[in-house]
Amino acid sequence: REFTLRAAPPGSLPQPGGPKTGRSPEDDDRKVRRREKNRVAAQRSRKKQTQKADKLHEEYECLEQENTMLRREIGKLTEELKHLTEALKEHEKMCPLLLCPMNFVPVPPRPDPVAGCLPR
Repeated sequence: REFTLRAAPPGSLPQPGGPKTGRSPEDDDRKVRRREKNRVAAQRSRKKQTQKADKLHEEYECLEQENTMLRREIGKLTEELKHLTEALKEHEKMCPLLLCPMNFVPVPPRPDPVAGCLPR
């Protein structure tokens, strides 16, 4: 068998980008309203994403500032610890309480404060 292609009669196939046959003005109105509604929803979604990103950026900035302050405090406390450790070492060299042999009397262990509260 042999097949031949024939051109479709004009107007029987919808043209790309052109008006579709069988469409009513109500269908066109509905399509316009749907596009407008979708456009507004997309704008709202983009605005929400932008606001979320802005909020995250602000939170990031605050956390960075807090982190910087805490690092400074760690530095100060580390220096204070070094200073106090050195002062303690110097004091231990000449402390009369530590140097006196009578001060090394064994101390009886204290009772456990939690054990006294438990039922027997």
